[in-house]
Amino acid sequence: MRVLENIGLRALRSFDPERAHGLALRALNSGLGPRGGPVTSKRLATELAGLTLPNPVGLAAGFDKNATALHALARTGFGFLEVGAATPRPQEGNPKPRLFRLTEDRAAINRFGFNNAGMEPIAQRLAQRPATAVIGLNLGANKDSADRAADFARVLAHCGPHVDFATVNVSSPNTEKLRDLQGKAALAALLDGVMAANAAGVPVFLKIAPDLNGDELAEVAEVANASGLSAIIATNTTLSRDGLASAHRDQAGGLSGQPLFVKSTQVLAQLSTLTTLPLIGVGGVGSAAQAYAKIRAGASAVQLYTALVYGGISLANDIAQGLDDLLARDGFANVADAVGTDKGAWL
Repeated sequence: MRVLENIGLRALRSFDPERAHGLALRALNSGLGPRGGPVTSKRLATELAGLTLPNPVGLAAGFDKNATALHALARTGFGFLEVGAATPRPQEGNPKPRLFRLTEDRAAINRFGFNNAGMEPIAQRLAQRPATAVIGLNLGANKDSADRAADFARVLAHCGPHVDFATVNVSSPNTEKLRDLQGKAALAALLDGVMAANAAGVPVFLKIAPDLNGDELAEVAEVANASGLSAIIATNTTLSRDGLASAHRDQAGGLSGQPLFVKSTQVLAQLSTLTTLPLIGVGGVGSAAQAYAKIRAGASAVQLYTALVYGGISLANDIAQGLDDLLARDGFANVADAVGTDKGAWL
């Protein structure tokens, strides 16, 4: 499988990144991906916000925006999946090109702008989801909405019965002024509306930006602690361009991948001192060692996406299996025992 996957990855990198992404989803749906299902063991199996995960390695939102590959992705090594973001109405997103590979940096920049088919077809696909997988939906807002805060509640009310968790995404940098909803008053009001719309009673997560300063992060944590949220995802993409080598480094949009690892892990560790809510670490996870570092910095689980561009979908298996080995090496009976054990190194 690995030889064929590497050949496929080289072929995909000859295409425009967004077209390559579409071809990768088609390949998965045609049966070319892994088939063994989630990697698991007594050390890897864990609980997150009331959800039972076979392992703590998840697929981040953005890879399967329209929930078109749920059954194929459920056969991969991931312990949980997040699809979307979904908005109430279909949305084309920003003009192309809007996705750039930064190969020298093992990174990507995107300015998609919540392009998706809208909540109606996404809900129909989620209704036919694989029953045994843990699947969440990233909630978004339409760019031209008169009430973006209400959009999150609308999507949750419509799709909530078909998912295991939902994520409020106010941290994408590609919808103008969306990040303004991370302010204390705006975020509190938004989350009040989302919780009121949560008739299905699914755990609700909040995804935050890595570019918040200390005071802003403290305010987000204060609101989160009082809101009824079940977890926080730290972090989304960054607007920083520090230390990049690629020719695409000055493209507008959110930067993801390896350059984000340190910054996002520092935010994660800081957040772990401000809340007792479970945290999900995202940003630059491309190896078992990096997943383990996020967990020891305070994450109960991790997610990845950009690393798949360079390592392929089998990377989920590699990371989960490698994480199991690292936990065993250090004497942890379960991944939950390792959470936050090295957060001081990141503060």
